[in-house]
Amino acid sequence: MSDIILKAENISKQYRLGLVGTGTLSHDLNRLWHQLRGKDDPYAKVGAVNDRSAKAKEDYVWALRDINFEVKRGEVLGIIGKNGAGKSTLLKILSRVTGPTTGSIKTKGRIASLLEVGTGFHPELTGRENIFLNGAILGMTKAEVKAKLDEIVSFSGCEMYIDTPVKRYSSGMRVRLAFAVAAHLEPEILVVDEVLAVGDAEFQKKAIGKMQDISQGQGRTVLFVSHNMASVKSLCTRGIVLENGTSVFEGSAEESVDFYLSRDEEIAQVNIKNRVDRKGNFKLEVQDIFVTNNKNQKVFELHTGLEYFICFKYEKKLEIDAKQLTLVTQLRNDQDELVTTIATDELGTKFNKIYSRGYFIIHISKLQLRAGSYKLNYMISEKMAYNTPHKVIDNLNNALSLKVITGDYWGTGIMNRPKGFIQEANIIMKDSI
Repeated sequence: MSDIILKAENISKQYRLGLVGTGTLSHDLNRLWHQLRGKDDPYAKVGAVNDRSAKAKEDYVWALRDINFEVKRGEVLGIIGKNGAGKSTLLKILSRVTGPTTGSIKTKGRIASLLEVGTGFHPELTGRENIFLNGAILGMTKAEVKAKLDEIVSFSGCEMYIDTPVKRYSSGMRVRLAFAVAAHLEPEILVVDEVLAVGDAEFQKKAIGKMQDISQGQGRTVLFVSHNMASVKSLCTRGIVLENGTSVFEGSAEESVDFYLSRDEEIAQVNIKNRVDRKGNFKLEVQDIFVTNNKNQKVFELHTGLEYFICFKYEKKLEIDAKQLTLVTQLRNDQDELVTTIATDELGTKFNKIYSRGYFIIHISKLQLRAGSYKLNYMISEKMAYNTPHKVIDNLNNALSLKVITGDYWGTGIMNRPKGFIQEANIIMKDSI
């Protein structure tokens, strides 16, 4: 029990839709009076489940419901889930940014949080002044912060701008400095939301290395949220999976990632017309997606090196300017890492006419994917005006699951290479250049 540094018991968080404030001082005092007497919250409502894919039927929604877990000293806990699953809400509660509607949190030691770009920074203060401000918030003396100052500035890579007001920093600079501050001021618990995605690849690698050092070398605890499953597997020792505000799985990091990805596969099996997690104005709507071979036969397993056609069956609902239409598809691997993107605007493809019913067909003359499981995301959008965002017409992630079988791409008989993407190349040899 002494090794447990954080314990969450029956954590729930309820919000009222459409309102900024939902209570009064008298309500808060009445809640406190009931809490002191061990009674239920008199103002708690029976709310809807936090399912963002469906239209709300209640005024209240449970962003989190009955979350329970323990974290030991030195553990790295990965919190996994789709957007809207409740991950950020949970981290805000654990960081004391907001309180739970019901339940309790017990922690030992200081908590440093990196939740959103610029969190904890005063925009008018310089980077140096904000470092001291964050140290004071964590209860550190000026001398303690000063001893760490050079290390923080060097790690952030913001030496040139450390005496410039933070409001002039780019989002990447703010994230780098915020992480450096949080990681080097020696908190017992470091809470990191997915803001690291803002940083470049080099800094992400550096930050993950620092978190490994914090947990393994210094015996401190890290709570980590990320959509990068490879990072979760490499960094975390345990994981929990959130779905619609509830915890649906807890186990090792690898087991948690596998469970999360298997849920994606289950979703992909649902008929595309019945999916409620689609986004857009649906002036045009994809009705079905399937793959055919060069004999126009539907296939469910693909072989590396063969010819295929990815077919999007659609129905037009409203008039669209065909020349402004863009189709973007992504293929992601079983770790949810992007493998390749096919975009009509990048290819220079222009549509002259949109039929009332028809097909978008992507022709792949020679499949370059190695063996493995993949999922397809797509977005159809319409360009409205120069230098303005595209209007999303139909967007769906995990729309189709693809299984690729090893094939003899080069005709050499060698087919057992690792997963990934085959790169076309010519190799030559010279005695000089």
